[in-house]
Amino acid sequence: MRLLLQRVKEAQVEVAGTVVGAIQKGLLVFLGVCQQDDPTVIPYLVEKLCHLRVFSDSEGKMNLSLLDVQGGVLVVSQFTLYADCSQGRRPSFTASAKTSEAERLYEAFLQTLKVALEKTPCTLQTGAFGKEMQVSLTNDGPATFLLEKNP
Repeated sequence: MRLLLQRVKEAQVEVAGTVVGAIQKGLLVFLGVCQQDDPTVIPYLVEKLCHLRVFSDSEGKMNLSLLDVQGGVLVVSQFTLYADCSQGRRPSFTASAKTSEAERLYEAFLQTLKVALEKTPCTLQTGAFGKEMQVSLTNDGPATFLLEKNP
């Protein structure tokens, strides 16, 4: 499973002209699932996401986590994170999980993250799995990080 994290000042997702998820300061998370993934990697990734120190403290150093800044999280499914562009001119998506399995793991990730955030002031928003989405964001930094964990 791959998480591409973007530290944002704000972000939102629209489907068919309707905003389905939006956050202010926090992390925009693009989540990709590959064929070999299983639910055992989810707790590690959720823990890392919540506690990774990617926000600046008063001295401008990355010493604060999502929980420290009480930020929002916007999770968007993105199968293209497992695109293979090494051959030819068209990406191959054969490593990406099948839709039904990817959705199952995406929902399991969201549920685990929801539980992790439920006693915090952090907010959780999502895109719409399997839909054509328009994602808007104001990147903060820019600061982009890749988290990956294989079973």
